[in-house]
Amino acid sequence: MSEPSITISPSAAKRIVELVNEDENAELFRVSVEGGGCSGFQYHFELIESAAPDDMLIQRDGATVAIDPTSVPFIAGSEIDFIDELIGAQFKINNPNATASCGCGTSFSI
Repeated sequence: MSEPSITISPSAAKRIVELVNEDENAELFRVSVEGGGCSGFQYHFELIESAAPDDMLIQRDGATVAIDPTSVPFIAGSEIDFIDELIGAQFKINNPNATASCGCGTSFSI
């Protein structure tokens, strides 16, 4: 079985590299899915020192994202993006599996 296609946009890769360079304890950026939020699930983003042995690692332009095996099916086929607009800057998951999402941009349902 091949690994699910999860990609990182150029803007997300650039921002991840900036964040990792600013934090002397961070080597990677973790994306995970947790229960809760307005729509049933929510995305969680954090800087981490190292990946777990069973994490899926995705790389682009010097950025490395770790995704735990439980979260992978929820975001398979997605793009990790970074949006910088007048109303604010945030990471966003463009998830084709989400049937609904919240206005906050971090919670969704399947």
